[in-house]
Amino acid sequence: MKIVILDGYSINPGDLNWALLEALGNLTVYERSAPDEVLERSKNAEIVLTNKSKVPGEVIGALPKLRYIGELATGFDNIAIRAAAQRNIPVCNVPGYSTQSVAQLTWALILELTYNVKRRSDEVHAGAWTRSKDFCFGHQGLFELQGKTIALIGLGLIGSAVAKIAMAFGMNIIAAVRNPAKYNIPGIRIADIDECFEQADFVSLHCPLTESNRQMVNTELLKKMKPSAYLVNTARGGLIHEQDLAKALREKQIAGAAVDVLSSEPPAADNPLLNAPNCVITPHIAWATKEARERLLFESAENIKAFLNGELRNVVNGVTNL
Repeated sequence: MKIVILDGYSINPGDLNWALLEALGNLTVYERSAPDEVLERSKNAEIVLTNKSKVPGEVIGALPKLRYIGELATGFDNIAIRAAAQRNIPVCNVPGYSTQSVAQLTWALILELTYNVKRRSDEVHAGAWTRSKDFCFGHQGLFELQGKTIALIGLGLIGSAVAKIAMAFGMNIIAAVRNPAKYNIPGIRIADIDECFEQADFVSLHCPLTESNRQMVNTELLKKMKPSAYLVNTARGGLIHEQDLAKALREKQIAGAAVDVLSSEPPAADNPLLNAPNCVITPHIAWATKEARERLLFESAENIKAFLNGELRNVVNGVTNL
């Protein structure tokens, strides 16, 4: 069984090993694959695994030996799942492996917005405290989370984990979901998306990216937010119209933003958020704790084991029979 990983470096930059996958077949790992390299590198593979490298329909159609595609992540918008289904090739992802890690970074970003920890530390190292006439400085802009309202756009595994932490902070929680009738969670009030943006002190995005919600956070929604409110995104960069958000930040329509994802990664040098004021940006690291990556490799191996045993696990493209 020939197994090819198209972009292994992001998952394992050297602190893990591939033993679980090596035990399942003849494994070839490429650190990165450019779009024009995917077909050639996959041509003899029966199993192709990808984290962010795109596997389009024309590639799937040109790989007669291909039997299985594994998404080394939860989101699978980089794979042409319908083209795979037409050939009865299962596409399997790994849901839930990074839930706690993404929730953890979500709160790291929120706490950074409330205390400006890095900026205060930089000021201290630059000598501002030693020059201060008082025992402390930098009171401006600090505030407590207790009693504030957080709006969660999406209430899946990650959104629910973020909500639990919000409860511990004593915050009011509202959430926008696709099927409101399915949710009755004590301490969380279901609301529509307009109300979420209007009432929240923090809006935090936790929904998948689809064609119907691409760039949904645009000028229209941003204008509904309070000027003291913050936007947080640890989901997908494509959910935000970045020019509109940069404009809202420059014009102080909202107080700030913190994002771990951008519409194109790595971003172009002229991405408008890179120079926007009051915008914290981290380089898509929410999922990347060592513990989460270990779970990712383990569950990916379990998916393949099930496939080799004639079973299907975590299929996302509707294939039910091998």
